[in-house]
Amino acid sequence: MAARTDPGAAASRPLVLVVDDDPSLGLALSALLRSVGLDSAVFNSTSALLEREPPDVESCLILDVRLPGVSGLDFHDQLATLYREIPVIFVTGYGDIPMSVRAMKAGAVDFLAKPFRDQDMLDAVTAALARDRARRRSLAETAILHANFRSMTAREREIMLHVTSGLMNKQIAAEIGLSEITVKIHRGNVMKKMKARSLADLVRMAEALTAHPFKETS
Repeated sequence: MAARTDPGAAASRPLVLVVDDDPSLGLALSALLRSVGLDSAVFNSTSALLEREPPDVESCLILDVRLPGVSGLDFHDQLATLYREIPVIFVTGYGDIPMSVRAMKAGAVDFLAKPFRDQDMLDAVTAALARDRARRRSLAETAILHANFRSMTAREREIMLHVTSGLMNKQIAAEIGLSEITVKIHRGNVMKKMKARSLADLVRMAEALTAHPFKETS
């Protein structure tokens, strides 16, 4: 069961998810987060968290390491697919060095031992939300990049590949059997459709497309 603070808040406000089987800690964290203008949703188990859809707003997760059933650390391994790589802050009353090392290697933002200072938690939440904000911005930019790439013809995509590999118009023309003027026209279309301001800009876009490949939809 989850309890969300400030239910009338705008849907675009950041949301901090809390999973801890200690009701008093959940209430304390909700009050702390509310004091700095943040919404929260508190769950007493990982299964309760999974009953809700992942938030479509900037968010992070405060997760107790010791929970009934699956441990917080084991549950963290499932989050990349279930919760879109949501940034995680671990809290525990039984922390040790190997446990904290495992959590940090798995990508946790922080690992706080109970009792933790309020400011330490707020600093960790600030860092986690900043990480999620950057991740969401990157996803949005990639979506725009894919949409621009999708708008090009197969020939224009081919031209883009040759241009970003460093070939001149004359070389591209010889490579694919077109006139140099036709290559120049296609190249202009590529720059316009990809919204590239310069060749360097187009090369960066090509690198981004390599890192986040475009997939055709049927």
